[in-house]
Amino acid sequence: MKRYVVTGGAGFIGSALVRRLLEEGDGQVTVIDNLLTGKRENLAEIWDRIAFHAVDIRDYDAIASLLRGADTVFHLAAIPSVPRSIEDPVPSHEVNIDGTFQVLRACVAGGVRRVVYAASSSAYGDTPVLPKVETMAPQPLSPYALQKLTGEYYARVFYSCYGLETVSLRYFNVYGPRQDPSSPYSGVISIFLRAILERRRPTIFGDGEQSRDFTYVEDVVSLTIKASRAPNVAGKLYNAGNGGQYTLNQIWRLLQQIEGVSLEPNYAPPRPGDVRHSRADITAAVRDLSHAPRFSLEEGLRRTLEWQRRTLAATAR
Repeated sequence: MKRYVVTGGAGFIGSALVRRLLEEGDGQVTVIDNLLTGKRENLAEIWDRIAFHAVDIRDYDAIASLLRGADTVFHLAAIPSVPRSIEDPVPSHEVNIDGTFQVLRACVAGGVRRVVYAASSSAYGDTPVLPKVETMAPQPLSPYALQKLTGEYYARVFYSCYGLETVSLRYFNVYGPRQDPSSPYSGVISIFLRAILERRRPTIFGDGEQSRDFTYVEDVVSLTIKASRAPNVAGKLYNAGNGGQYTLNQIWRLLQQIEGVSLEPNYAPPRPGDVRHSRADITAAVRDLSHAPRFSLEEGLRRTLEWQRRTLAATAR
């Protein structure tokens, strides 16, 4: 039986990936997470079906034995926040760059077949060209964007120098169940959902006309698994989005329609490091990885809204 390792597996995307791997049932799943941003409760109902290790990816000696012999390592562990990387850049540098280096190094030593690396669309920066295509020159605007880009370069070099199969996926604004709305660094959709359920006016940084390729987590998970299995893609980079483009104002209007309420948002000055527009060209992912997004924006929002509703109700008991 195969063995899969998910770093950052107690996080929002990581825990969704762990569930899908368990559903497919063709391998054992090991989770590595230091719980800095991940949560045990994200894995609560599957806890007895995984091997969990609360270790830090920066600790080579701790992770080397856990990665040894794995078929696939899904490297999702990170401190995933542009604002946080600006306000406190040292921890994000150490985790996102040094930690990624240690993971790749341990994978080579441990004979891992393939590493799928969670890169970031923030690497593109604020160039006006849309959609963003993988051949564009990166122009990172924040420490986080630069750190994730460095991870891509490391992944490619570890393939060319050491023969470690690596595939990098630039995730675009992923949302869905288990994304924590209570953190100041949370994704905007999780914050919007909590606000709409609590009938509060959200704060939008900027004029709300900035746009993103919002991608439901299950679509990202499907693509991530496909990237672990596709032939002839080692050393390559792919966009992991849906190819859509929606403004924050559009998202908030749609949520108001779904809930049947009217709440005007508060607007605040734009945040440093934020890009204005982002949309993925998914041509390469469709061609090489058979990427086939299933969830429309409205369906993804409705599913995530219902999860948030149940979570709030359970907390209130």
